[in-house]
Amino acid sequence: MTFTIGSLEFIPAAGRPDLLAVPVAAALADPGWPFPADAVCVAEIDPGLADTAAFCERYAVPAAESANCVVIAGRREGETRFAACLVLATTRADVNNVARRALDVRKASFAPTEVAVAETGMEYGGITPIGLPAGWPVLVDAAVAATAQVVIGSGVRRSKLALAGKTTADLPGAVVIEGLGR
Repeated sequence: MTFTIGSLEFIPAAGRPDLLAVPVAAALADPGWPFPADAVCVAEIDPGLADTAAFCERYAVPAAESANCVVIAGRREGETRFAACLVLATTRADVNNVARRALDVRKASFAPTEVAVAETGMEYGGITPIGLPAGWPVLVDAAVAATAQVVIGSGVRRSKLALAGKTTADLPGAVVIEGLGR
């Protein structure tokens, strides 16, 4: 299955593991993966254009079809808890209210870059909800799950993934939350 979004041609990601972070490729190759691996497609991009605004402009991908994945952290009973928030590029994750409550911590904040990179095994600017550490909640804004096709990171800055928005609700650890993105 090959298709285009904007000026990018997407092909099944399983056929191009060189364009994926190691944990992403491993997740897609896992026999327990919740949907067919060819439901996730990949397109190569200029790594200098991985940041959302530059990416959307250069490759003519509407921001309403692009989603950002951010890692948040909070502490509870001496334990640091992590989660990923997936929101449309037209919004920002409501970390201080909605995400904090979902993570069940008193205070949540964006994880420092070096911590997010070390914990996920992915590159900053390419972090994706696919292949995250086991047990991490993936907080998916309902608007992402309602999008026909959504473009997300691939774990590296040199490519992007595309999948049906409804598929994000089936990712391991996914919790769809209304109003996560504001």
